[in-house]
Amino acid sequence: MDLTAVITSLLTLLAGIGVFLIACKMMSSNLEAASSEKLKKLFSKASGSKLLGVGIGALGTAAIQSSGATTVMTIGFVNAGIISLAQAATIIYGANIGTTVTAQIVALGMSGGNSVSTSVIFSAFAGLGAFLILFSKRSRYKTLGGILAGFGLLFVGLELMSGSMESFAALDGVKVFLAGIRNPLLLVLIGTLFTAIIQSSSVMTSIALAMVVTGLIGIDQGIFLTMGSNIGSCVVAIIAGVTSGTNAKRTALIHLLFNCAGVVLFLLAALCLGFAGISFGGLFETLFPSAPQIQLAMFHTFFNVVTVLLMLPLTGALVSLVEKMIPERQVQEEPEFTLHYVNENMLRTPPVAVGQVKREILRMADIALANMDRSFGMAVQLDFSGKPDFERDERQLNFLNKELIAFIVRLSGEGGLGEKDRAYLSGTYRSVRDLERIGDYAENIVEYATALADSSQQFSDEAKYEISQLKMLIHRLFDYMVKAYQDEDLAALDQANAVEEEIDEYTRKMEEGHISRMEKGICTPTVGAQYLELSSNAERIADHMINVAKTIRTLNIA
Repeated sequence: MDLTAVITSLLTLLAGIGVFLIACKMMSSNLEAASSEKLKKLFSKASGSKLLGVGIGALGTAAIQSSGATTVMTIGFVNAGIISLAQAATIIYGANIGTTVTAQIVALGMSGGNSVSTSVIFSAFAGLGAFLILFSKRSRYKTLGGILAGFGLLFVGLELMSGSMESFAALDGVKVFLAGIRNPLLLVLIGTLFTAIIQSSSVMTSIALAMVVTGLIGIDQGIFLTMGSNIGSCVVAIIAGVTSGTNAKRTALIHLLFNCAGVVLFLLAALCLGFAGISFGGLFETLFPSAPQIQLAMFHTFFNVVTVLLMLPLTGALVSLVEKMIPERQVQEEPEFTLHYVNENMLRTPPVAVGQVKREILRMADIALANMDRSFGMAVQLDFSGKPDFERDERQLNFLNKELIAFIVRLSGEGGLGEKDRAYLSGTYRSVRDLERIGDYAENIVEYATALADSSQQFSDEAKYEISQLKMLIHRLFDYMVKAYQDEDLAALDQANAVEEEIDEYTRKMEEGHISRMEKGICTPTVGAQYLELSSNAERIADHMINVAKTIRTLNIA
């Protein structure tokens, strides 16, 4: 055996794997950016039926070309309580089907016969994509260039891997060694370990395809390696689950058990077929003669689809099993506050994370409004029984201000974001601070209420009525603000602006009414001072609400 040839082949294989992995990442991130709005809408429907969950997982994975990203994103949703374990399970089932698209594309690229190789034609897309990236000024075309370049580099990497396989195939020692590995369990283990190391089942499957096409291994060996890659792909989910909560760990375990169950079932089926002198390889050779790459790719799809069909009715039992295997901890030392909709795992899918940031900001807005209501209640009724809840939510607003901005900074630095997403994120810093300031003004109102109570005085009935009317106006503004911000609705923004102007006018009349009451001796100077401060702070709360709504103007909405 020529040592130089072996080293050259190994280095070529390593280069091919590297190019293939970079291509997958490049294509995935740009596909996410191009389909970010559709992805966000897709995963927002994750609470439907089992079949809908499978469809979402399959379409989402096919769109972004990464079952690992889909699974990690699903774990993030479960950890945040957005979807249930059963819903997460069905999305993971679908992700296993969606990931077979890569193998089908690679198999197609290996076709061509005596004509120009399809792989070479597809590789040329790398050049087209590079030209678009370098010479286009519009981000949309740059994103398209990234998709094309990633797609082309996929086949450049594949050509390198195939070339290394052909070199190995010329070495008798390598052929004899690989021919001796016939044990299905050993082949599954090799596929599992290699996939776990490189964290990409697509690469393992592509290597198996190249080995089958070059004759290094038989179709049955390739089948068992591919089955092992399904188990090895779980390592990404396991890493994500270990660093998250109980339900996230359960989701990662569901992924592992689901894939292991599929492998076990097919190993048993292969054993039964063996007694009749039949093999999966033989069956697919009959179905797709003279096309080993198609045979293996079709088996990969068949394996995942059949596993999903078998496991789908057992989803409830699978969820119950993992809940028993990973029970709730009796004593949980959890932080006082957490980000509810976003976490570190979301950074793997930036476009979807942007949608979750919006949900977190709207949650923050609800907390700020609740504290404003409490502050008004304390000022009017001088009932301070809700003060502990007020203080807790004020701390929570401060926490969200700090942690959410830190997350947004990290998210803004990620690739795979479209121009609109980046424009949205640039406005979120101010939105978060505006909402935190609403909490601060509510805190000021509580201080005025405390001073009023300490002086054993209270607002007049007329002043209380005016405050209740002001509160109703602010609630109207809040509703329009949420509609404008959530739906990017310019009409709602116009309505919010109208209500904000109404609040300005109403607070001016409140000041005039206060002066009149002072002249009549209805209000004392102490009560009057607190009333004016409350009115002023309420007006500033409205200003910060309208600031949040106005951020949608930067999104270039038609």
